[in-house]
Amino acid sequence: METVFTRILAGEIPAALVYRGPEVFAFMDAGQLNPGHVLVAPCHPYPTLLDMPEDLAATMMRLAWRVGQAVQSAFQPDGLTLLQANRPAGWQTVAHAHIHVLPRYENDGVGLVWPRKDPDLAVLQAYAARIILP
Repeated sequence: METVFTRILAGEIPAALVYRGPEVFAFMDAGQLNPGHVLVAPCHPYPTLLDMPEDLAATMMRLAWRVGQAVQSAFQPDGLTLLQANRPAGWQTVAHAHIHVLPRYENDGVGLVWPRKDPDLAVLQAYAARIILP
């Protein structure tokens, strides 16, 4: 499967690489929300996080942690958001799993709509009972 990210890896699309390893890579997001906005992705184009092996997901998160440390040091943001989205309904816009490492600043204009539902404890317990870990 070819994606914009695989094309970056192949050198077909220019990019500012931060890291390239055998399994994962990191590069500057062309649509910078704030200076230092980096994307971390697997080299193989898994459509979502749920499609990749668990060990690779862990490797991707370890790189996101390392990138976050480096972004914090380089840009000194007030905060840092890690965002990983799956499928369009989950806000994923590129069908190649990735994590945004986004430096945040007070009043930077970046928003997140989070309309709380606040169900009672019995409903939460019923939801929890439905979740069976593999």
